[in-house]
Amino acid sequence: MRLLLVEDDPAMRATLQRTLARRGMQVRTAADGPSALLEWQTDQPDAIVLDLSLPGMDGLQVLQAARQQGLRTPVLILTARGTVGDRVLGLNAGADDYLAKPFDLDELEARLRALLRRSTGLSSPPADEAQVLGALRYDKDNGVLYAWGQPLDLTPRERALMQALLARPGHAVAKERLFALVFPGATEVQYEAVEVVVYRLRKKLAGTGVALMTLRGLGYLLKAED
Repeated sequence: MRLLLVEDDPAMRATLQRTLARRGMQVRTAADGPSALLEWQTDQPDAIVLDLSLPGMDGLQVLQAARQQGLRTPVLILTARGTVGDRVLGLNAGADDYLAKPFDLDELEARLRALLRRSTGLSSPPADEAQVLGALRYDKDNGVLYAWGQPLDLTPRERALMQALLARPGHAVAKERLFALVFPGATEVQYEAVEVVVYRLRKKLAGTGVALMTLRGLGYLLKAED
């Protein structure tokens, strides 16, 4: 995959370029809006990772200008703006996917490869790559969780916890295991922090026909409500 990475933070740009290159991608970079648009026009890549907060032109302006010029390269937006409104703005401007910071590098790679498959017309993932529970549908290929057909707005920690529970629906996952997945490397966070993430998820799952249950002494599990 030939990738254009547009990120103004030097440390983030260098880390992503190095990491994605190790995963077999050819990565060119741009640090501001005007140079990103020029790179895009000059040598169209297979996919673009586009930060929204850029000097010169912000990411939305770059995206809108490119789409108006007929450039159809798939675009994944990276941004620290985590609200649904910001996501809608990006998608309406012509983005193909959206990933909020902080994010997991494995998820970024999976989403990029999913974009490439869709744009090149390669076969879709088999049916078992989409997991359905109540009104929820989890697309294992790109890591997106849908409720009633719409993407569910989850924080990275909420997404990590849901992915762990969806891996074994109907089976309890120990709090210690969830803590390790949701707070990797955390040394100053208490186990009780998992309960906060669970509480927030329960509110977001209300009305989906899916229950996030607490099993004392065992952990948590997901199950379809009767």
